[in-house]
Amino acid sequence: MSALEKWDKKHVWHPFTQHHEWDAREPIIIRSGRGVWLTDTRGRRFMDGVSSLWVNVWGHNHPALNAAITKQLKKIAHSTFLGLSHEPAIRLAKKLTEIAPPGLSRVFYSDNGSTAVEVALKMAYQYWQLVSQDTKKTKFLSMKEGYHGDTLGAVSVGGIDLFHERFRGLLFKGWQVGDHLRPQTQHATHKKSVKSKVFGVRSEVSRILSRHHREIAAVVMEPLIQGASGMLLMPKGYLAHVAKLCKKYQVLLIVDEVATGFGRTGRMFASEHEGVSPDFLCVAKSITGGYLQLAATLTKERIYRAFLGRYDEFKAFFHGHTYTANPLACAVALANLELYKKEDLLANVRRRTLQMAAFFKALKMHPHVKEVRQMGLMAGIELIQRKASTLSPALPREGGGDQKNALSLLGRGTPKAGRGEVPYPASARMGLKVCDAAFKRGVWLRPLGDVVVLMPPLAISEKELSFLLRVLEEAISEVTEA
Repeated sequence: MSALEKWDKKHVWHPFTQHHEWDAREPIIIRSGRGVWLTDTRGRRFMDGVSSLWVNVWGHNHPALNAAITKQLKKIAHSTFLGLSHEPAIRLAKKLTEIAPPGLSRVFYSDNGSTAVEVALKMAYQYWQLVSQDTKKTKFLSMKEGYHGDTLGAVSVGGIDLFHERFRGLLFKGWQVGDHLRPQTQHATHKKSVKSKVFGVRSEVSRILSRHHREIAAVVMEPLIQGASGMLLMPKGYLAHVAKLCKKYQVLLIVDEVATGFGRTGRMFASEHEGVSPDFLCVAKSITGGYLQLAATLTKERIYRAFLGRYDEFKAFFHGHTYTANPLACAVALANLELYKKEDLLANVRRRTLQMAAFFKALKMHPHVKEVRQMGLMAGIELIQRKASTLSPALPREGGGDQKNALSLLGRGTPKAGRGEVPYPASARMGLKVCDAAFKRGVWLRPLGDVVVLMPPLAISEKELSFLLRVLEEAISEVTEA
């Protein structure tokens, strides 16, 4: 064991990691990266199959992004954004408002996805206090199985019990709905009733908003796909349905595009698939191409103007971070976004989406693959010990635009046990075992329980994606047939 490995096990506490297991395994210590490939301190080269936790766009060590940081570093690495401003942040804010859904004209910077959501929650809460001092609109409506980060406000509107239940006593209360988790079916006899339960006046979201809209400041949701819960897909039109209800009942809409933003679904923002322009748009992860930590909360002019007033009215938004709008991060974010148009990145995402979807048609027939859930270059492959005797096929969800077939989704909704279905016990760690088998073949993946996640860099080539998919299939077969 090298000195670095010993020091890691002695001094480091890794996130979302059971160190009883970590200490028994050989740590993978990254030394360098180039393109979609990583190299560790042992000299092993392997593909970054999850974009370094869903952030990497172009691959590692991209010359244009490296140059942007180097150029800015020669000027200044950091200056405060409290009472000062700087060119990279100003130019980036202008760029973000140009590419965002219409009406989002103001940009508030922070450090990560969780803080972007915290900013939106606090802005929404304060907005209602400012426009109506006697308002009761102090609570939030969110989605079951949702994930918005790990700070307390973000956890309060999260819906994954495994992550959040232990901290329930620290959290503020609100409402959560599960309309989007209802299984969809192609059978004509059920289609109408399912649609009514999800989109009708009896739906949870409609019922709660109609009864409690005077108490609800905002609805908080991920658009189209819930990543951290295992790539769960929402019914087509659900985001637009919620947006319409928010407008009807005068409730603000916060859309968390931390994972989906900047092209991951085939559009610059997932909200575009359903023509939604929320009151708040939260972005992070891929904003800098996977280089540096940066986040932004975009909002509309009417929200911004509610905070204006004399100093002694104390209407200002009292929130900020030491490294807000770091110049290095803003500079590389600008260079990242300039490459999107130059390289026609979204076209590559759509091509690779088609390639991935074609591969999944066969993979979903594997006896130990329960379901494949895909939206653009976000995918989750759920493993199962034994499939149900009868599987209800899932309605396809179109990705919109001219690439509807390319963005068809394979599977949707909450995974539920069918007749004769047998899941793997948690102790079997099948998701981890598949990822270990993939690593032996040159691909690094990280599972969500027994869901194997694929989230490659957006600029991945056809050849590289073929290698990733082939390794995935081999790894699943090796582990499940052992």
